[in-house]
Amino acid sequence: MTVRLHLPDEPVALKPIWYGRVLGGEPLTEILGGEGGFVPWLWLRWRAVEADGLDAKSFEGLVMEYQRELWLWLGGERTWAQCSSGLAGRIARRFPG
Repeated sequence: MTVRLHLPDEPVALKPIWYGRVLGGEPLTEILGGEGGFVPWLWLRWRAVEADGLDAKSFEGLVMEYQRELWLWLGGERTWAQCSSGLAGRIARRFPG
């Protein structure tokens, strides 16, 4: 089975908040995976994968393995299209379904 994930619109309102938290010294792992972070935001958009066997914890692990690229997106070194398409591909390649 091949997973096909749509690319959600860039979270333009949240990106500067997350980036500001990093600059304020908060660990990137907390910003990505914690309450109000990137992983919960993305899970709401890609949760359809749950029906085929990818649970929230495994999803979080796959996203957290991509944190370097997410950091580069937050810092403006990667575009949203580059980051989100790369992450979608990563999940599709490692998807258990």
